[in-house]
Amino acid sequence: MRTLKIAAIGADGIGPEVIEAGLDVLDALAARDGGFGLDVTRFNWGSDYYRKHGVMMPEDGLEQLKPMDAVFFGAVGAPDVPDHVTLWGLRLPICQGFDQYANVRPTRILPGISAPLRDKGPGDLDWVIVRENSEGEYAGHGGRAHRGLPEEVATEVAIFTRVGVTRIMRYAFALARSRPRKHLTVVTKSNAQRHGMVMWDEIAAEVAQEYPDVSWDKMLVDAMTVRMTLQPESLDTIVATNLHADILSDLAGALAGSLGVAPTANIDPERRFPSMFEPIHGSAFDITGKGIANPVATFWTASQMLEHLGETDAAARLMKAIEEVCAAGITTPDVGGTATTREVTDAVIDTIRGSNT
Repeated sequence: MRTLKIAAIGADGIGPEVIEAGLDVLDALAARDGGFGLDVTRFNWGSDYYRKHGVMMPEDGLEQLKPMDAVFFGAVGAPDVPDHVTLWGLRLPICQGFDQYANVRPTRILPGISAPLRDKGPGDLDWVIVRENSEGEYAGHGGRAHRGLPEEVATEVAIFTRVGVTRIMRYAFALARSRPRKHLTVVTKSNAQRHGMVMWDEIAAEVAQEYPDVSWDKMLVDAMTVRMTLQPESLDTIVATNLHADILSDLAGALAGSLGVAPTANIDPERRFPSMFEPIHGSAFDITGKGIANPVATFWTASQMLEHLGETDAAARLMKAIEEVCAAGITTPDVGGTATTREVTDAVIDTIRGSNT
């Protein structure tokens, strides 16, 4: 039997709650399938660790994670710790240190979930957003000078490299090719950002020649918000920069009903390092400890993790269980239900155990 070595980092807010729920579901899948086992190592990194040690994770954190097959990550962010400290102290060092340059965010309206789009339901919105995850607007280059003076200046430099843009375009075109519609939409802001964004457009056209069976179009990011809202069925696979895709994927989650059902995979496509899997929703301190956090995003994220690790049957079984439970109306308050985190988790586990496929 194959053993999957998983690093579990619950981190902040509801993160530990949903990650533990996700591990329970993974245990049930492993017991049901019998083809794989789990070797889980929990890391207590995050804002609590920061309050004690002044850092979000130890200096050798990446070395501790490197032997793992995957990282299962909850959420980062706390009201009493600056957001740039939590983000740059934990999540981004893992993404950048392990060159997880493809951030993959599938979005669908799940059965039983009421979406805010008028007359739209399951099948009308089925997207995968590919976010460039290593450079761009989040490259971390820039600085501040003359602090506190009237002439204080701050720069935030977006860095786009031909290598970085080409590899994310190839990843996105290949992903689009694997989906039934074989269509990709490239999102930029090349009318106003005439250097990096124009290069994005040019490289997209170059890479498109390698994928003649994939149709593609391009949109300005502001117009894309309109298209996502009014013509969701016209979209399939989407690729955008670090910042633009970060924003658009939150809109996508909201259009699908809730950020509580939105998953993410931070992928190193070359598999040199472990990839990291996390729900989109954030730490949600307003509901921390109340037992009502939606675990569906974490379960869907776990399905992405299993698929990445080659356990495709278990990944499909988990997604089917998620859909059956949502269709039965066993949902948390963020999507109009009354169930607790534990009740949704138990329902998914029961469905997995009773599955005949």
